Amino acid sequence: MRIYGNRQLKTLPGQLTRPTPARVREALFNIWQGKIAGCRWLDLCAGTGAMGAEALCRGAAEVVGIDRANRACGIIRQNWQSVAQPHQTYQVVRGDVVERLQALWGQQQFDLIYFDPPYDRDLYRPVLEAIARTVTASTPSGDILPLLAPEGELAVEHRSKHWNLDSISGLTFDRQKVYGNTTLRFYRIYSPEVIPPPRLYCS
Repeated sequence: MRIYGNRQLKTLPGQLTRPTPARVREALFNIWQGKIAGCRWLDLCAGTGAMGAEALCRGAAEVVGIDRANRACGIIRQNWQSVAQPHQTYQVVRGDVVERLQALWGQQQFDLIYFDPPYDRDLYRPVLEAIARTVTASTPSGDILPLLAPEGELAVEHRSKHWNLDSISGLTFDRQKVYGNTTLRFYRIYSPEVIPPPRLYCS
């Protein structure tokens, strides 16, 4: 697998991971191109770590990845180590994604979150609700911060035509982009003052 700058990444054999299609990966970084440099990036169900590696190559200051598979975590570390610069930091966390999100809350905050779980593992609702809980339970004084920064954005990858989640309290659906069988949905922290209308795009 190759990413930004024609860098070669290691992958796991067989069907142990399902990398984000190159077209979708490129589209996401085009959408977020003005937000990557200096950002704090969280990669959920990171797989081979391709998305986090690309973020590092494009100037992210900090990248954190969560995956439950030990072999995947090993590949992620190797891939991120191969592209990270001395001024960049990265961390690979092994374990259940919902439990690890709860552990991160109050410790770190992220500008951009990318969530690409195995499509059939029913992780969408529990993970989105876990992120949303950190929003609704955060304190106005800022003593306890949500995982997603106030001006940050969460991107969720899923199979097109297979999305049946209702609204998630604490998060606002912003827009979606469809790439054949793959769809990206974007969320922000809910704000009663500004609620942008959903924007639907197909490519």
